[in-house]
Amino acid sequence: MTDSTAADELYVGVDTGGTFTDVVVMDGAGRVVTDKAPTTPQALEEGVLAALTLIADERGETLSEMLGRVVSFGHGTTQATNALIERRGTTTGLLTTRGFGDTILVQRLMGFTAGMPNELLGRFSQRSYPDPLVPRRLIAEVPERVDQAGKVLLELGEEAARREVRRLRDGGAEAYAVSLLWSFRNPAHERRIAEIIREEVGSEAYVSLSHEVNPILGEYERTATTVLNSYLGPTVERYLERLERTLREAGLRGRFSVLNSIGGVMSAHDAAERAVLLLASGPTGGVLGSHFLAQELGHENVITTDMGGTSFDVGLVVADRPVVSQVTEVAQYHVAVPMVNITAIGAGGGSIAEVVAGELRVGPRSAGAFPGPVCYRRGGTQVTVTDADVVLGVIDPEVFLGGRMNLDKAGAEEAIRTQIAEPLGLSVIEAAAGIKRIVDARMADTLRELTVGHGHDPRDFVIYAYGGAGPMHCAGFGADLGVGTILVPATSMAHSAYGALAADILHSAERSVSFKSSPGNTDPASEFDPAALREVFAELEAAAREQLARDGVKPEDVVIDRSIDMRYRMQTHELIVPVQEELGDRAAVSRLVALFEEIYEDTYGHGAGFREAGLEITAFRVSGIGRTPKPSFAAIAPSGESHRPSSRQVYDVVAGAWFDAVVAEWDRLGPETIAGPAVIEHPTTTVYVASGQQVALDAIGNLVITPTA
Repeated sequence: MTDSTAADELYVGVDTGGTFTDVVVMDGAGRVVTDKAPTTPQALEEGVLAALTLIADERGETLSEMLGRVVSFGHGTTQATNALIERRGTTTGLLTTRGFGDTILVQRLMGFTAGMPNELLGRFSQRSYPDPLVPRRLIAEVPERVDQAGKVLLELGEEAARREVRRLRDGGAEAYAVSLLWSFRNPAHERRIAEIIREEVGSEAYVSLSHEVNPILGEYERTATTVLNSYLGPTVERYLERLERTLREAGLRGRFSVLNSIGGVMSAHDAAERAVLLLASGPTGGVLGSHFLAQELGHENVITTDMGGTSFDVGLVVADRPVVSQVTEVAQYHVAVPMVNITAIGAGGGSIAEVVAGELRVGPRSAGAFPGPVCYRRGGTQVTVTDADVVLGVIDPEVFLGGRMNLDKAGAEEAIRTQIAEPLGLSVIEAAAGIKRIVDARMADTLRELTVGHGHDPRDFVIYAYGGAGPMHCAGFGADLGVGTILVPATSMAHSAYGALAADILHSAERSVSFKSSPGNTDPASEFDPAALREVFAELEAAAREQLARDGVKPEDVVIDRSIDMRYRMQTHELIVPVQEELGDRAAVSRLVALFEEIYEDTYGHGAGFREAGLEITAFRVSGIGRTPKPSFAAIAPSGESHRPSSRQVYDVVAGAWFDAVVAEWDRLGPETIAGPAVIEHPTTTVYVASGQQVALDAIGNLVITPTA
């Protein structure tokens, strides 16, 4: 058993990634322990238990004893994303308004290129619509019609709807999506179809209604989002039920929550009903964890970079707010629910390097967790970024994962020699350095696109680097971008898991309601009725508060965040505008209009605004945030031990030469500043500091990399 301080309440975050399952445990005093275990794709809960058991062993407890102390357990998962990418969702039937059955198949023109890497956009032969989630035979059209004002033009043909439900059931549908035209204005027909489905199929039938899942203007996006919810829902539901049951049986007594993609956690029941909100659950955790940490450190602008085994995920925190996207592309489908904006490219430790037509390419294909890189000794045969890091001396094969996994350096060298070096006429080291330079440059280009490409100066930001491979490569892409400070969080090896631990409960509600000002009116706020705007917000706020109350959140712990979608008239895209004050009078509405125009010109350039075109409010959004208790990071205490860093030969690709690099243990670092090239090792990650850089430990255990004087 551990000492009496182990009796403190514990807070746990777990993130199941493509390669590893990461876990963070923080006690009531703010002390943190992290670890990871290989992800088990066929039974994800096994990887979760394995990672938790490693932490319990480190704490000197049984798993049951540790879980018995846990008051809050947050889980970020790729279950929904994997089910979509691998097409392992539930066979879904779609019911829609007669005459609109092809909407989900036709999509929009942008469906041809959604999610394609920039370098492939010009290859027209590779453009295609995604494989349909609902085959044409399982799309049913029912007689009904509601107009844009919510007036019923044609009553629902109930017998026809009943026949179609039976046809879908007999055709193999196991879940149902209902998306009728203008249902968010009048949902009566959708609700009646749901009743018919449960009468014909059974009360336990999984049904998604578009006015509940996504009550927003946009026929295709609303239908796609609703279909995705039903396609993913039963798979997510089964997994979460299985995981929570396993944890409860192992001793968990505290709250079990699931990290969503809109910036908070929700109950397992709500997550199963709104499975589409989990499509970026894992990467969102990293952005949230960075945001919470940035608030403690006073960083208002942060570039979050998560380099794992398969991808490089990037997010932004601007002016102390994570950047949110209204529409997100997932597997070439457009999901129309607000999500923390994360851009991902195929650049991870497992990204495959290969010679194609005489050129060295890295990614986007990945070796994944199994078989993984050649050096993992799991049967992998293709060269990866991790193999290059081993050959360059950045990773010590003897201490990888704290020595639990001994890597095959000779195998990595041989694979690079035969697959990369010899075809290109290079030495093994030159080939490995080329792999690292290419992947670092790809990541730097992505960061430029998200900062400079959106009007931000990257020099105004701090880079947070985390994930299993991020700290090994941040020195390269950070220096390339010109950012002055790179921070590797103390939880970097499991930072997305920390985000799941620290996230507050969050429920969102939105509604499409149109308010317009007349073209030519230079005072558009004069045409927006403050009372009408307040009325819409009041209804949405009441719904969010009701959901939080069901989750046991006390009224005094609730924070309401409001925003609108606004655009100039005749435009097709909106901007999210935060509503920062009560809209009590027209002066407040005028300030809201001015804020929209400020955001518009920040986005599209000074002078781009043109209020004479008229303004339109298209949607109202409310986020109800239930603040949950969580400890702050404890200040680190000196270890009291003398620590003499060692050294080893590392090839620095910036200088193009071997160096006798300093090698230090993260957990035993003191207040000294170490000049690069240097390697800081931790049982679950490695931090590389390049020549021309230096690294030091801050007061709460983060590593801060800056240029040398």
